[in-house]
Parts: sequence; structure tokens; C-alpha cells
Amino acid sequence: MLRIGLTGGIGSGKSTVASLLEARGFPVIDADQIARDIIPSVLPQLVEAFGDTILDGDELNRAELARLAFASSEKTKLLNSITHPKIRSETALAFKEAEAAGEEAVIYDMPLLVDQGLHEDMDLVVVVTVEPEARVQRLIRRGLTEADARKRMAAQICDEQRNSAADVLIDNNGLMMDLVPQIDALEERIRNA
Repeated sequence: MLRIGLTGGIGSGKSTVASLLEARGFPVIDADQIARDIIPSVLPQLVEAFGDTILDGDELNRAELARLAFASSEKTKLLNSITHPKIRSETALAFKEAEAAGEEAVIYDMPLLVDQGLHEDMDLVVVVTVEPEARVQRLIRRGLTEADARKRMAAQICDEQRNSAADVLIDNNGLMMDLVPQIDALEERIRNA
């Protein structure tokens, strides 16, 4: 089974590319969804590390956790040290299930694939690229302030490092129709691998 790592900086359009690939029959393992799913199992550690201001009743206030976790690289590392081991184990289970189901290829939509060195475990690495200012504008449209958008972007590795790990670069600076020929070529490459 081919493991296709799909990554890109925050606001690059990874989810859009993942959706297009999923529509073509490729199963997608979404690291962000796994991260949301594991929250109940790590919530006590998160509260211990970041305080009870991250709670809204018994539920996690994601915006507050993000504000605190992205305030410094040390806090981001702390968040990652709590969540990433569980995310890794759940991801490994998802890959095993896909392989047991006889899937030929699986897309792993993982924002920090290169940041964490997980691209080394992939058969093919696909990086979605977008100009930084366009990413900032996309993040503002999602409800972040410009300062928060830039802070989150700065918490990730630079585009040059991420792009250097790519087997395939997907340029998402244009319109959706500009993605289609790139997805066509990627699909052909995966199916012929």
C-alpha cells in the first residue's frame, strides 16, 4: 500500500486537495481530525499544562488553547508533546486498517508532516504551496487576526524546507480549476506507482 503524505503550510489548501483526491477514490487519513478526536483522552494533561482557562464548561475551548499554545515556541512544543504521541498511535492504527481493507494508496493529510520528519515514512510527499500573503488572507477569512495568522505560520517550518521534501508540488495560488490538471497528474502518478 502506498503512503502518500499531503502537507503544506497553514492556509495552503491541503484540505481542498485532500477532498479532491478523496473524490477520486483515495481514502484520506486526516491528522487534524485525529487531533480533534483524541482531545478527550488528553484533556486532563492539557488543563494541567495550560490551565483551566482552556475549558468552556467541560469542553475544550480550542481558540483559547490555540492562543496560549502558539504564544511561544516552548508552548507549542508543550502542546505537541502532549498530543502527538496519541495522534501517532491513532494514525498508525488508521494505516493498518486501510491496509487490511486492501487499499492500494492512502492519503495522509498532515500539516506538520515535514516539521516532524514523518515525510521519511511516506512513499510520496505532496506539498501544497501558496504565497505567504495569500495564506494570511485565507486565515483572516477563517476568523484569525493577522497577528495570530502570522504567529501560526511562524510556528511551522519555512516553505523552502517543506518544499525541499516534496516529490510533487501542487501550486494552489490560482483558482480551483487550476488545481484540476495538477490533481489529474498526481492521480496518474499514484495509480501508476
